[in-house]
Amino acid sequence: MLIFKRVKDLEDYLKKAKKQGISIGFVPTMGALHPGHIALIDTCRKRCKLTVCSIFINPTQFNDKSDFENYPVTIDNDIKLLSQAGCDVLFLPTVSEIYPKGLVQKKRYKFGLIANILEGSFRPGHFDGMAQVVERLLKIVKPNQLFMGQKDYQQQLIVGLLIKKLKLNTRLVMCPTVREKDGLAMSSRNTRLDAASRKLAVEISKTLKYAKAQLKNTKAEIGVIQQKSMKKLGAIKGGETEYFEIRNAKTLEVPKRSSEKLVALTAVKIGGVRLIDNMVLN
Repeated sequence: MLIFKRVKDLEDYLKKAKKQGISIGFVPTMGALHPGHIALIDTCRKRCKLTVCSIFINPTQFNDKSDFENYPVTIDNDIKLLSQAGCDVLFLPTVSEIYPKGLVQKKRYKFGLIANILEGSFRPGHFDGMAQVVERLLKIVKPNQLFMGQKDYQQQLIVGLLIKKLKLNTRLVMCPTVREKDGLAMSSRNTRLDAASRKLAVEISKTLKYAKAQLKNTKAEIGVIQQKSMKKLGAIKGGETEYFEIRNAKTLEVPKRSSEKLVALTAVKIGGVRLIDNMVLN
């Protein structure tokens, strides 16, 4: 596996690959890799000739300074995992490489409602920061395909809009959420859960499954399912539920009927660790 730390070096290498007609797949990450990330690498390797992964903890998408400071850093293990998974290229840039003009001005994007609700409401500025770094990385790597996990569902929809706005020749591939045996969605933040919080965290996926069953088996109204799901999450000892919403799976607008393609999305703090998850309901 080749490791690049400078933008120009990576660009020069990828230009040569493009000239040879080699398809490039890209998996952007913030490190602290787990099997969910490796599943993205595996999918990328199956669909593209050259697999590129980036590790960059992007400061502009954290609206909570302590969250940024406490984000897990496991670079040595990450390199080992990527190498074992058969990743071809790792891009490991510094902040100054990604943001040579500094972080003072965060670029503003007009994504509309989809960026202002749910995560956008509880993490103001998050999606501007996320889009800013994704735009920078896409323009550096210029991948044929971009692979991202479903766990960040709202983010995937916004990245899809970003690609359209920028008129990039990149296809976004959303890959299924990888879960622990008990159902907890794999996340780098899970490493921050203590033993007690880890046991409680499984209630998030259980609640999503409950909502799916309610919609399928009882045909309950969407509003009723949301209320019951919020009540279940509210019973988590020491937990703090930010939201549990059932939305149109394509637009994240409030659905008008249960026959629409629906997704349930939630964010819960357990033991001080903020966890998000989602599940397509039909």
